[in-house]
Amino acid sequence: MSAIQLPFNTDEILAGLKPWVECESPTFDASAVNRMMDLAAYDLAAAGAVIERIPGRMGFGGSVRARFPHTDMGKPGVLISGHLDTVHPVGTLAQNPWRVEGNHCYGPGIQDMKAGCYMAVEAMRHIAMAGLQTPLPVTILFTPDEEVGTPSTRDLIEMEARKNRYVLVPEPTDPKCGAVTGRYAIARFKLRTSGRASHAGWALKDGRPAIHGMARKIIEIEAMSSEDCTFSVGVIHAGQWVNCVADSCEIEVLSMAKRQHDLDAGVQKMLALAGEANDIQTEVWRTYTRPVWEADEGTLALFEIGKSVAADIGFVLTHGSAGGGSDGNFTGALGIPTLDSIGARGAGLHTPNEHIFIDSLTERSRFMAGLLMRLGGQG
Repeated sequence: MSAIQLPFNTDEILAGLKPWVECESPTFDASAVNRMMDLAAYDLAAAGAVIERIPGRMGFGGSVRARFPHTDMGKPGVLISGHLDTVHPVGTLAQNPWRVEGNHCYGPGIQDMKAGCYMAVEAMRHIAMAGLQTPLPVTILFTPDEEVGTPSTRDLIEMEARKNRYVLVPEPTDPKCGAVTGRYAIARFKLRTSGRASHAGWALKDGRPAIHGMARKIIEIEAMSSEDCTFSVGVIHAGQWVNCVADSCEIEVLSMAKRQHDLDAGVQKMLALAGEANDIQTEVWRTYTRPVWEADEGTLALFEIGKSVAADIGFVLTHGSAGGGSDGNFTGALGIPTLDSIGARGAGLHTPNEHIFIDSLTERSRFMAGLLMRLGGQG
């Protein structure tokens, strides 16, 4: 039996995926993420993997590393890298509960990227149940902090990737079945304006409103966006009482560019915003950066293998560079052949309407299994 003929079953995949989606795991809730890692560790162990739990740090949850038994275990093989944290706070499940409506299945984090991660486990489970062995040893690494830039596990991912010949990232694919073979560079920033507090009623003129100062900065920041480098303000924190002039305001900014030198220039523009004007001090920090990943010969050769597997299954796999960061930025930038966004098809990414297309579940599970059996061999 070839890998693409393995008996994947949509209802079985949905039944296994449901507990993952219903275990809400927002990045900043380490306990919730660890509960999700427990579920994943159990399913990985049930699929035959040797499990290692890696403690979290920097206030984030832990990671799970799963190595599948192989005659060449310990030699360079295939790394499947995914994250189990989501952008959705605990309680989102009440707004977007697990439900099946036609070809759509809904739930927080189902598209980004619990479905893709679960299908990787399902692929390895079916390979083992069929008595097959992948040509190369397979490691699955699930991490807890991708949605905030992977601050606590970047070195873990990079070191694991260096031990392997290929990296597969089951981030969600687009409806046209496009894989990602390159990603834009990304930088994150925090800004703080500091003014002077006063009573907003009887001493308004004595204050120096940090919110007003920051509002000017926000307009300035977003006006810097161009085709080469974009800037977006996504988080604002300021004030506690409407009858007080706020003396502090903080924002978070995301910048993205197709080329590294454009991002580097954007970083300098952001850092140049620091200073003082109208008795309001502005401070700027760069926080986390994802390097640009441009497809090289190794990644393009890996894509051709994936394209061949997809053709055997019956769909056309396309590819290209994409915005939006992933841990493929890190592995691809290291020069390790990486194929990204090969997870479930769906829509509503990062919104209360997030869902997957159910008909992609067996298709993408079969694709993952076929790819794992093709890499390093003739399967």
